[in-house]
Amino acid sequence: MDSPQSTGEMMPIFYVGQHETKRSLPVTDQILRQAQDCNYDMLTTPITTPHFHASILSLLTAYSQAHLDGSTPSSHHPMPLVPPLTPPDTPLTPNDSISQLIAFTSPWIDLASPDPLIAHLSRQVFNQEIAYAGFCGVVTVIVQGPRLHHGPMRAKGISQYARAIQEALSLGNYLQLHILMPMTDNPESESDGDVGNLARFAREDYISGHSKDGEVKVDLFGTWDAWNVIRSVCKYSSRLSVALTLPRRFPPMAIQSRWYSEPLRLLSLPATSFLVNARGSFVLSKPHQLFISRCMRLRHAPWLLLTDVGPIPGINDPDLILPFSTGTISPGAAADASSSTSSVSPSPTPAEAAQMARQVSRKSKADPTPHLSYIRYLQRNQPPRSTIERFGAGFQDFLQSPLQPLTDNLESMTYEVFEKDPIKYDWYERAIAQALRDWKSENKTVSSSTGTGFVVIAVVGSGRGPLVTRAIRASQETGVNVEVYAVEKNPNAYVLLQRHNEEDWGGMVTVVKSDMRAWKGPVLPDGSHGYVDILVSELLGSFADNELSPECLDGVQHVLNPEHGISIPTSYTAHLTPIAAPRLHADIISRSATDSNAFETPWVVMLHAIDYLATQESQQQVPSETNTNRQSQPKAEAPALPDVQTAWLFGHPCPRPILAQSNLRRGGSASGGGGGATGGDGANEHNTRFAQLTFRCNERGVCHGLAGYFETVLYDGSDGKVELSTNPVTMNQKSKDMISWFPIFFPLKVPIYVPENSEMEVSMWRQTDDRKVWYEWLIESFVTIGSRRIRLGISDLHSSKANGCLM
Repeated sequence: MDSPQSTGEMMPIFYVGQHETKRSLPVTDQILRQAQDCNYDMLTTPITTPHFHASILSLLTAYSQAHLDGSTPSSHHPMPLVPPLTPPDTPLTPNDSISQLIAFTSPWIDLASPDPLIAHLSRQVFNQEIAYAGFCGVVTVIVQGPRLHHGPMRAKGISQYARAIQEALSLGNYLQLHILMPMTDNPESESDGDVGNLARFAREDYISGHSKDGEVKVDLFGTWDAWNVIRSVCKYSSRLSVALTLPRRFPPMAIQSRWYSEPLRLLSLPATSFLVNARGSFVLSKPHQLFISRCMRLRHAPWLLLTDVGPIPGINDPDLILPFSTGTISPGAAADASSSTSSVSPSPTPAEAAQMARQVSRKSKADPTPHLSYIRYLQRNQPPRSTIERFGAGFQDFLQSPLQPLTDNLESMTYEVFEKDPIKYDWYERAIAQALRDWKSENKTVSSSTGTGFVVIAVVGSGRGPLVTRAIRASQETGVNVEVYAVEKNPNAYVLLQRHNEEDWGGMVTVVKSDMRAWKGPVLPDGSHGYVDILVSELLGSFADNELSPECLDGVQHVLNPEHGISIPTSYTAHLTPIAAPRLHADIISRSATDSNAFETPWVVMLHAIDYLATQESQQQVPSETNTNRQSQPKAEAPALPDVQTAWLFGHPCPRPILAQSNLRRGGSASGGGGGATGGDGANEHNTRFAQLTFRCNERGVCHGLAGYFETVLYDGSDGKVELSTNPVTMNQKSKDMISWFPIFFPLKVPIYVPENSEMEVSMWRQTDDRKVWYEWLIESFVTIGSRRIRLGISDLHSSKANGCLM
């Protein structure tokens, strides 16, 4: 991977827009400049006007009255046709500022209506608006999400809504469509729609009666489920994303994490999402703040849209001088609201709404844009980026092919990136120093022939020499004399190693140009070859063994002292967990157009916008449906830790009988058996592995692939273990802030839908034909009904053999 550019401590940039659901005036250049003077970055505009809305209602009324007597079946009459737009129907015209506006389609249509009449009218309106917006040069269009409740029917029209979106994407080749979705499915929010909403005119025959009496149910994952249908029908289009409305009361972390993994392009903050603190200032709750801060760390941070927080100040007086919202406000004005205030109803009561209106009136005298000022305050006070975030800036969710260190000679820049790691080499130095202390305290014999008590250390695969430097430092720290060899096959790095030996290491290192597997060991005075006491390497990949560390260390083990020899690392394990990664899946779909093996490649990637489908029981599970009146304000939770399971282990040195059998098989003699299962003589079959792991999924989701990590024990001695880890469960404990390795991602060509309380069974193979090593993976989903375990789905058997790592 390339070296990231140093960006210092740049804070996330908030792009904030203003939206009025009932915008009365067309957005002119003057209004746009006025908004920018107030420090808004963008404005929204409706595509059509109330005049157009009224004409559609008149068309519907005329059609309904014509068939009211029922003398002629309505099926014998054509559906009403929406006439083309006229100038009074739309405020938009092509102009230079149109690209600075976000267009809203009409929220009063119902593309998911079960009534074919309403659905037919809605589609016509929607298609005309999309086509005209594209003609005018609009780039970004926000579309109201599907209505999920029609009387007692729930989520019945999602497929036809999804098809309408898929069709709209083909109408405008440059349009970016953002589907406006609430975080959770709340029937109450849909029942408060405008009286002119076409959903209110759906005929009784298609609605099947009125809503049943009883408790109002909330499906926490209902809106996400609808979104999943939409983007699946649209084949994960790169021009389709989510505009997420943040509620007044935040849902549990499980649903927050799910939306975080989706392609969030915009976060909508209605005025009702804000609370009022003791100073009478508008603020957001702590869960709101944390979610926004988390989203602003995404590679492509979403925009923020303040909705119905008041009109643009000064639009009637363009000469009025207004303060510029910089976010420099007093701590008291930005103080969080009290806990008693944060436990108010999900939406403001009439009394609360009146109180907020009075607060707006008072605050506007001192600050005409109090909500914007608070958002700018949050921008100025974002927490600093972590070490990993600073290093990984630009690499988040960026797919990279794994390295081929045996077949490719790495560039100096690649070595440089690894050498910037603030943790790894310190830990290696600690492991070497501890091994030297133990060697001295246990009075082990040494392999050196040049001096009594000199421990022979060989750094194999030395690169530019950072581990050689650390071995020398460990010797100086412990007072144990060492004889150091640096073995490297890269002819370019070999030149640099010799220079380091002359200028930095004082000539105390023997630099050897050789593939480590062909090196015969230190040359003794009589011309024979001796042994190495401590073998040091950094051959690990993102999945531990994916850069052929087992094969390389097996090949050089013949130089290791058979009695007391130490390998650093001494062991390493590969780990897996299933994840939802829609952004990565969409990226691989686009790559597959030119790369037929895109879905058969394990990708190295700094996983960021993902959701873990199997988590540890570190937080109380929230049922999918619960009574809205009994919910309490959730506290600011931390994301649940994933259930990461161990796939397999490699240890070094490898038991000598295993290597002896491997050498016997090499060459294809009769005594070596019948050959390898996947080709070749089977000399490397001792390094094949298989794992079958079962993961419990409490919430519904979609699996796009497997995240792979590793843990390694560098040395296990008298002072305990020295370990490195990329496993998100253990990395902070074992090697916090280590940046040398990103995780690995094993994708699925066809994602698997996982229902609540189900299981995913992962089968993973490490295969070899003596010439290359590759992985194969397969995922199955199961649900238990009564005493029966039923298979719901199974993925293709994926194989990376075509892109296997050559030996």
